[in-house]
Amino acid sequence: MCGLTGFTGEVLDYNEVIGKMTDVITHRGPDSSGVYTDDGICMGFRRLSIIDIAATGDQPIYNEDKNLVITFNGEIYNYQKLREELIGLGHQFYTHTDTEVILHGFEEWQEKVLDRLRGMFCFAIWNRKEKSLFMARDFFGIKPMHYAMVDGHLVYGSEIKSILEFPGFEKKLNLKALDSYLSFEYVVPPQTMFEGITVLLPGHYLWYKDGEVTTTRYWEPKFEEDNSITEEQAVKMIEDVFEDSVQTHRIADVEVGCFLSSGVDSSYVASYFGGQKSFTVGFGEDIRYNEISYAQDLSKEVGLDHHYKLISPEEYWGNIKKVQYHMDQPEADASCIALYFVSKIASQYVKVVLSGEGADELFGGYNIYHEPDDLARYKRIPLPIRKALAKLAEAMPFRFKGKNFLIRGAQDIEESFIGNCSMITMKEKRAILRPEIPVYRPQELTKPIYDRVKDQDDVTKMQYLDLHVWMAGDILLKADRMSMANSLELRVPFLDKDVWEVARHLPKKLRVNSQNTKYAMRKAAERHLPQSTAQKKKLGFPVPTRVWLREEPYYTIVKNAFQSETSKKFFNPDALIKLLDEHKAGKVDNNRKIWTIFVFLMWYDVYFNGASHEPGSEPVMSK
Repeated sequence: MCGLTGFTGEVLDYNEVIGKMTDVITHRGPDSSGVYTDDGICMGFRRLSIIDIAATGDQPIYNEDKNLVITFNGEIYNYQKLREELIGLGHQFYTHTDTEVILHGFEEWQEKVLDRLRGMFCFAIWNRKEKSLFMARDFFGIKPMHYAMVDGHLVYGSEIKSILEFPGFEKKLNLKALDSYLSFEYVVPPQTMFEGITVLLPGHYLWYKDGEVTTTRYWEPKFEEDNSITEEQAVKMIEDVFEDSVQTHRIADVEVGCFLSSGVDSSYVASYFGGQKSFTVGFGEDIRYNEISYAQDLSKEVGLDHHYKLISPEEYWGNIKKVQYHMDQPEADASCIALYFVSKIASQYVKVVLSGEGADELFGGYNIYHEPDDLARYKRIPLPIRKALAKLAEAMPFRFKGKNFLIRGAQDIEESFIGNCSMITMKEKRAILRPEIPVYRPQELTKPIYDRVKDQDDVTKMQYLDLHVWMAGDILLKADRMSMANSLELRVPFLDKDVWEVARHLPKKLRVNSQNTKYAMRKAAERHLPQSTAQKKKLGFPVPTRVWLREEPYYTIVKNAFQSETSKKFFNPDALIKLLDEHKAGKVDNNRKIWTIFVFLMWYDVYFNGASHEPGSEPVMSK
């Protein structure tokens, strides 16, 4: 795991510039650094040594005649097989790294090398003769890449903070991204919170030549049900392919551990880790927010060397700004900070961890995926009647049972479901934002994605959308940033090409049915785990923000932020205080809305009111 950055064209004091851009991502690769400069390009690199940890694996790396040069972030798990094939085709290798395999593969097959790779990656290859730059990002977007055009220069980086160091880049808030953030609790790619900076989307590559940038999709994750697959066949297929994926993802020249909660995803990964180290965090003694005891019991069952940490409220709140700095963009998923702490613990023992991200999107794990079946009978009622009932429901109090059911029952899935997290509504955005700040329908962002799967059932549409929006914009982004903030490589064996090939062909009834979510995957996990763990209801990383926001000193911390000068630039403070006070009084559960707004204000303080460098842990004011 590493970090890369760079820019094209001639720049005054280019060594100093690329040095700053590279230094700001030292956390991604503290083991070594490298810089390549040529007429028309500067490429910077930070290395976290995992495979071929000797200095021969340092980057940049060149081909035989040094016409091609590469910097690479990620891991290619089938690199040894590809290396043998390329040697047979006459290529000469000087290292034992997967980086050099990508380079020679590109030399041999150009863009088609991407179809042959199994792993997570983002890389940049410079062609000295043609003065062209090729960049590519892995299939699901496990590894990040961003780019911007600044005064004719293409500037790129694994993290946005590298681009912010480039001279001439003018830092401006992207108000359209702010709107999407308020709707989703994260910024929907390819947009970012900074005007002019774009995300290279998962499954895409980029060419830069003669001052022009073109991007192309090379891979599309589409579900194709095979209804001939039986439950028994599905369970065996999942078991076989997942065991192979976990063992493949354990390949490293350093020690590998795993994250462990009480849920089935991480537990299934951990079941293949006997004798190795596992890591968990929790909050307080309330079992709703503390999975440590479950994880300890499971670790004993499968023979793991388990490590854990209990996070205090003071630690959590004291690291909010530090976490937002590392995220680059505001991220209101409260589990983000928990992920930061579990990565911090793990980094004290290992350099690599395996984690359970991706299982829900591939195998149908979110409880909301039950909704199409739950609404099926209700939707037999004529639409005009359902719309009338929905209008009545909208006027009902928050606590009115069935309110959301009636509202969503009058909508198509394309209207009602914008991804696994739907945060602040259009009406609410108009109430809390200053009147001059534009408001957009979130469906403007999701419609182009839904349009690609018009022929699919509603559950599959929801999974497909979550793969492209929720997983790319939230799940994988925070997994990368929080692990890399602690110089830890995080690998995700569920998001493997071979696992995907099994998951995408499963009939819907083996993904989501009346019995459970992730039905077939849970059945496969039962062969390795206690049934209670394999069938456990999904919790995620539970964080008690709902409780904290009703208590001191946290209520006052948020209230002060809502009344700050920064808040007044974007929001109506009175409307924000109303949200907060209604929540404190227990009238309405505004927890996630409050948290979304508060996190944006903390992020803005770091990147626009501060020095844009990593904040230290801040003390929480006393009661």
